[in-house]
Amino acid sequence: MDAAGYRPHTRVSGGPVDLVVLWGGFPLLGAGAGWLVATATSWLAGLPWVPFSNLIEWLDGLPEPQATAGTIAVGVLAGLVVAGIGTAERLVVTVDATQVRLRREGKDQNVDRIPTRVVFVDHGHLVLLDSDGAELAREKSDLPAAELAAAFRTHGWPWADEDPHRSAYRLWVPDLPGLPAGADALLRVRERAIRRNRGEDARELRRELGRIGVVLRDEGKRQYWRLNGRAVTPGPEESTSAERWPDGR
Repeated sequence: MDAAGYRPHTRVSGGPVDLVVLWGGFPLLGAGAGWLVATATSWLAGLPWVPFSNLIEWLDGLPEPQATAGTIAVGVLAGLVVAGIGTAERLVVTVDATQVRLRREGKDQNVDRIPTRVVFVDHGHLVLLDSDGAELAREKSDLPAAELAAAFRTHGWPWADEDPHRSAYRLWVPDLPGLPAGADALLRVRERAIRRNRGEDARELRRELGRIGVVLRDEGKRQYWRLNGRAVTPGPEESTSAERWPDGR
């Protein structure tokens, strides 16, 4: 997309209401939490099992009203930090007739209209696929699906109300046949990353699987997969070799 934005375009970002909620709501919640901590320190200090007992006893020993004011200020600061993180992580989608820009945390991903076969929202992610069914982009999004649909359709993009390949997905289990060489090993590692809440590792492994023709959809901690049109599945000998790939034996 041209930097000056001369072409007609539509921007979907959640709007000012989201910013009001982030920058107004979270600091207020933090202030309330700080006040509750300040008023409950004497009671908490008397509990033998309370965590951070040394900190609670220290707070209980502070003079008033400085103790209450201090805990409220810390709560407000924590709320502002959460609001800042939430603002940076918001997805901003800018669509025109030739390209879409996906911006998050100051980083842009541009996808051209020509190779894009379909656009849709799937389990809280904005997804763009090419003609082979491979993912051009998948971004977590809490933007309203209706606003995204209107933006893409306005500029002539092929929007779908659901994943057209939904019925092709299969639940992954170890040693399942039909996967390209090395995919089972990557899925095993990714399963561990998901269970340990290592989101960046899981995203990188998703990209690696995409390079060998495997498209994923997560439901909770379960992985569902399908093959795109560029996937190459192994023969019997290659499949046996792939199952031994992690240890090379």
